[in-house]
Amino acid sequence: MMKIFFKTIQAISVGLLLLPAFQASASSHREAPLIANDPLADNTDVYAFRSPDDPSTITIIANYIPAELPHGGPNYNTFGEHIRYEIHIDNDASKPGDEIVYRFTFSRVNEDPTTFFNIRLGKQNLKTTYRLERSMDGGQSFETVVVEGMVPPAYIGPRSIEGGAGLGAVYEDLIAQAIETSSTGEKVFCGPADDPFFVDLGGIFDLGNAPRQNGDPRDGLARYNVHTIAIQVPIATLLKAGAAATPANILDPDYVIGIWASASRPAMRTLGTGGDAASYDGDWIQVSRLGMPLTNEAVIPIGMKDYWNSLTPYDELTDTSLDGFFYNPELALYMDDDLFGGAVPAFAPLRIQRNSLQGFDFGNGHDGLYGLKGSAAVAGTALDDAVFGTLLLPGPGMPRSVDLWPIFHTGVPNFPPYQLATGKNGNPLAAGKPFINNFLPNGGDMLRLNMAVPPTPRDDPNFSPLGIVQAAVLGLTDPAYNASTDIQSIPNMDGFPNGRRLEDDVTRIELQAVSGVALAAIGLWYDDYTAGGPNPVTTDLLDVLTYSTGVGANDKAFKSAFPYVATPWSGKETGE
Repeated sequence: MMKIFFKTIQAISVGLLLLPAFQASASSHREAPLIANDPLADNTDVYAFRSPDDPSTITIIANYIPAELPHGGPNYNTFGEHIRYEIHIDNDASKPGDEIVYRFTFSRVNEDPTTFFNIRLGKQNLKTTYRLERSMDGGQSFETVVVEGMVPPAYIGPRSIEGGAGLGAVYEDLIAQAIETSSTGEKVFCGPADDPFFVDLGGIFDLGNAPRQNGDPRDGLARYNVHTIAIQVPIATLLKAGAAATPANILDPDYVIGIWASASRPAMRTLGTGGDAASYDGDWIQVSRLGMPLTNEAVIPIGMKDYWNSLTPYDELTDTSLDGFFYNPELALYMDDDLFGGAVPAFAPLRIQRNSLQGFDFGNGHDGLYGLKGSAAVAGTALDDAVFGTLLLPGPGMPRSVDLWPIFHTGVPNFPPYQLATGKNGNPLAAGKPFINNFLPNGGDMLRLNMAVPPTPRDDPNFSPLGIVQAAVLGLTDPAYNASTDIQSIPNMDGFPNGRRLEDDVTRIELQAVSGVALAAIGLWYDDYTAGGPNPVTTDLLDVLTYSTGVGANDKAFKSAFPYVATPWSGKETGE
């Protein structure tokens, strides 16, 4: 059965989320030449998580329009016309392509074109509404489920919003009024929000100076806004056909979905003369897409970034032109003392395994676990050609094909060796403590989420923005979880890269991942551990786990209920 199931992935071309390279501007803000000139269609981030206050639902958030200045008038940012904003869901690996598509299209009107103000005397210019359509057959047909949803205006300031000469409204009320319930039961919000991504852009840009060696860190996206599309969907709606209404356990493979977002424009735009409006014609062309954070801007070179944006995750099944950028992550060069590690002192705690268990070298250009290919050691594991084919051990000199590739490109199966080292008795290839199953080998770059995993309450003392990394730490060290190899709900199993919560510090998690933390979690410990020794919690491991970029939380608290994103900054606040 495993052979048949995994056979579908043997043709997958290599596409791997790596980590923030120094040219990255943020998770996916202005990351490619063409989309940098089209901010209204620019995906910035995608989030997908089991709703903490309504666990029967999944919340999906797709953000657009990077680095919005809250005081950026007079033409404040809003969603664009002649753009299809889409959220795509894949729930069945046996069929290629999406199963569910949510399509948003926006319309704008000036209620008082006689004024240069955006809001005056109860009227709005650039007043925006949207139509939401849903497809349950992969985009072949669509049903309109919201006819004219309201988008709140930009949070210009108190005179425009609260004042009598403006709307005479409370901005939080405008947000609440904009939350719609579709005719098919989804909860929907479209509107401006504080940008939930957090990162020290200045430090990262300064040749990897994160955490900063001199001076205090600074969130480069603090006090900037984005435009959010948020939908809260019943799990029952997202389930694959034939899946049981109740999961078999918290790692039920039938409950895995893949999520990605895109923006498309008509192929042709013809400018008018004398103030005439432009006209739009031709097929719809995808100009931006996003699934996992930090892929296009961190891995793909500038000459290929626009090409990457034009692909779908399903194109990555057969496309091979980008493969060479993934097996040996550039960022690992700066975590290796034999290469350029000394040139980036901020990354000193991050060191990859060059001699794990005194036998395995995961440095760039080396073989990792490839030397075990075809041996009895990998028989019956995911590294066995009879199980995964040649996917995970495709050849020599591709060391990270066994950890970063499955984590970020197909998701991770609950199958040896991808289980915690707990219970393995020193053999990293043995069965161990299950802690993740979000395996969906049907495409390339998507967020993958196992909807059966319970949400970790945000007020739980064990809640952590380190997501799966922290879940692994608890599974390895906490007596409540490391005493057996039973499947247990470990706090933060619902965190990135099993989906993505707003609070998750994805920059830190992914830097730790490039530094081999996932290898360590399954028992391929760091070089300062001697195989057979009593305690693998070594200085190298602790250095990686305690590494921080210096910016580990958003500049505003998130809401406890839908749409969860924080209220946008107002023009007045940014001037204080």
